Formats: sequence, structure tokens, C-alpha cells
Amino acid sequence: MFLSDTFVTLTGKSLIITFIKHASLMLNFNKAIIYIDPVNEFADFHKMPKADYILITHEHYDHFDKSAIEKVKTDKTKIVLNAASQKLLPIGTVLKNGEKLILAEDFKVEAVPSYNLLPEKQKFHPKGGRDNGYVLTLDGLRIYIAGDTEDIPEMAEIKNIDIAFLPINQPYTMLPVQAIHATKILKPKILYPYHYSDTKFDDSFFNELKSVDVRMRGME
Repeated sequence: MFLSDTFVTLTGKSLIITFIKHASLMLNFNKAIIYIDPVNEFADFHKMPKADYILITHEHYDHFDKSAIEKVKTDKTKIVLNAASQKLLPIGTVLKNGEKLILAEDFKVEAVPSYNLLPEKQKFHPKGGRDNGYVLTLDGLRIYIAGDTEDIPEMAEIKNIDIAFLPINQPYTMLPVQAIHATKILKPKILYPYHYSDTKFDDSFFNELKSVDVRMRGME
């Protein structure tokens, strides 16, 4: 059984975020099902609700799983992904960094940069627009799903975030201190650390973020 949190949007619509594991999420927004990076390792997607929307951040095995996508998609599912993922699975709509897409009257998505900072780490997630983070606007509620990134300068351009998902597992993404820095830039109301594998969080992490509602939901 997966943990979930429930929210209410500006006009009273419901949003239920289900925390599957690692980078796999399911959002039930006003009865529309949105998957982020579904991967079979983390759930039996045969038993999960069918998708109205699927968003893929990038093509690494722990984010992109053709079999999991096949299990939840239907002929009507709208899929948004980066160009490298579409080369492996030629369906859906490619969204590049900086591009926006209106998926429904009350659902907009913007692709934002997601990459490693140091040149020696860019073999994991290179700078230059290969990978996506996403900002979802659901009836005015803004959710930032960072993908695999460090605390990159472009985060300063991401505004009015209500809920942020930040990855915390070096050498691939952030150190806890980088996630603290990113949170202070983004200023979300709620922070969900995710994609954190065996990263250890000590009291200093939570003490530095006392002004933010930090929620741990088993997203290692």
C-alpha cells in the first residue's frame, strides 16, 4: 500500500499524490490520472489505474520503462517526454526545456532544465537540454518535479511553487546541502525529498528548512 497526500486546488478540485517509490509518482487530479516516470521495479502497474497522462523526465532505466508505460496507457493517454526518450519509444509529444503545453483547461506543463553541474558529472545528466524537469500547474496549484538535477542556476527562474520534489543522491543528483540551497531558492510551501536511495538525512537538514513543510514519504 502506497502513501498518499491530499490537496485542494484554488477552485476546490481534489489532488491526491501517491508516492510509489524513487521517482515514480501518481497524481489523481480531479479524477484524471497522471503518472510521472512509472517504472515496473517499484509497482505492479497492471493493478494501477489507467493513465490519462504520462510524463517522462528522461531515458534512464529508473525513470523510463516502456513496459510500465504500456501497462497504464490507453489509446487516449497523452504522453509528454524528452526527445531522447521518444527515440526509444516513438509516441507522445516531445517537450524541450522552456516549452509549455496545455494538456487540459486546468492542466498546464512546462519543461525546465535538469542537469549536473560539474563537467565530470555531466556523463550522468548533461547540460544542454537533454533531460526535463517539469512544472505542473493544476488549477493554479504549482508542482515542481525536478527530475535528475543539481541546484542549477535556472531554478531561480522557477516561481510560485507550492509543492517541490527534489532528488537527493550524489553523485547522480544533489547532496542534502544542495537540496537545502535549492529549496531556499524555490521557496516551496511543501518539499518532498525523492530519488534519495540510501542518502542519510540528519537533524541539520530539517533544521535548515524549518520554514518549509518537509515531508518524507518513502521515496528512496
